[in-house]
Amino acid sequence: MDWQAARVSLLLAVLTAVLLLPPGIALARWLALTSWRGKPLAEALLMLPLLLPPTVIGFYLLIAFGQGSPLGAWLARQFDLRLVFSFQGLLFASLLVNLPFMVQPIQRAFAAIPNSLREAAWVSGLGGWRTFLKIELPLAWPGLLGGVALTAAHTLGEFGVVLMVGGSIAGETRTLSIAIYDRVQAFDLAAAHVMALSLVACSLAAVALVFAADRRRPLQER
Repeated sequence: MDWQAARVSLLLAVLTAVLLLPPGIALARWLALTSWRGKPLAEALLMLPLLLPPTVIGFYLLIAFGQGSPLGAWLARQFDLRLVFSFQGLLFASLLVNLPFMVQPIQRAFAAIPNSLREAAWVSGLGGWRTFLKIELPLAWPGLLGGVALTAAHTLGEFGVVLMVGGSIAGETRTLSIAIYDRVQAFDLAAAHVMALSLVACSLAAVALVFAADRRRPLQER
């Protein structure tokens, strides 16, 4: 087991899930409730990271934030911030790629809440924020749990964007998925098996958690 790579992967997964949760809740709730005519376009843009090859996303991030680009040079000059071949850049790319994994389960959870419950809360004197905190969030918790679990699991296994944007810097950008690739290239299949099985176990646990939460959702909505 490459423990340095495991630490980087775990840190990346935790930070991605934590940072995406607040905007994911806001975006998911808006998509669930809005009647805006441009909603299909917004949902299509949200789905792009699921449809595009990760190398395509990584390529355009390299073009946009590389040291040779105006934006990349400005960020480096003004903030000493480099978003290519650094953990900060890896985290930024992870946030973009994992947004649909966070939003979709939460959006379904908010959409499943009957609007009559919101109206009853308003009639009872609860304002918008109190209705959200006391009624909607408690009912939508399976979606929140599912979004966090799927985001963390996908982050642990992401390869294409990680390699394109972060490279393979030991202790900084080399994740478990890249370490597996490196071990296979070196014909160290035993080490690759150990790391691959750990990712399989994490993914299986995340999916099981999502299904377990979904099974409890009807009990919460009755």
